[in-house]
Amino acid sequence: MNTETQKKIAAEKATEKIRAGMVVGLGTGSTVYYALLKLGAMVRDGLKIVGIPTSVSTEKVATEQGIPLSTLAVYPTIDVTIDGADEVDAHRNLIKGGGAALVREKIIANASKRLLIVVDESKVSRVLGTSFPLPVEIVQFGWEATQKALNRVCGQSLCEAKLRGGIQHPLITDNGNYILDCHFDGIAEPEQVELQLNNIPGVVENGIFVNRADTVIIGTPSGIQYMGAH
Repeated sequence: MNTETQKKIAAEKATEKIRAGMVVGLGTGSTVYYALLKLGAMVRDGLKIVGIPTSVSTEKVATEQGIPLSTLAVYPTIDVTIDGADEVDAHRNLIKGGGAALVREKIIANASKRLLIVVDESKVSRVLGTSFPLPVEIVQFGWEATQKALNRVCGQSLCEAKLRGGIQHPLITDNGNYILDCHFDGIAEPEQVELQLNNIPGVVENGIFVNRADTVIIGTPSGIQYMGAH
């Protein structure tokens, strides 16, 4: 079973938790894409739900699939969110933001009664920060100063922050900000690092998600595995 198939079975398994009348948070990324396709088919078969997208790209796919969409202003509480992750540790802590949607994803996660994370087995690590850089969203103004401050904190973990896209063509998030990717040699205390980074002026949010995922659904060559209650 290849990686794409692992992603697909994990994403489709998560959609089995969706019931009529639910407000559903719609995450961002290549694995969640399969969940959007499945939810679209379910809606066309008569399922009545409302989706709250975490990015412009997700909004586009959901609209193409015919999934009715709304906002947190209308639905401040979300029943279930299906989202992906770039790295998951043994305690269900996450690194997110490979798709540059980490701020909206964290807002949606915070508003959700239940957060389902869907990944393939390559995303599972013993310690965060060993296989994927940590994305940090920052405002454009004075970004070089923010980068230096970020490096002073991350330097304790041999981290270096790099502007995604480079100086000539920096990536601009849906919120109009930059992304700095921090390459750690492991994040032993993710909760502490999350707070430290968010305390730096210019940092909007970072991609560490601690104690937020209720269930992690993992696609593996031998089928579905779970972390957390299911």
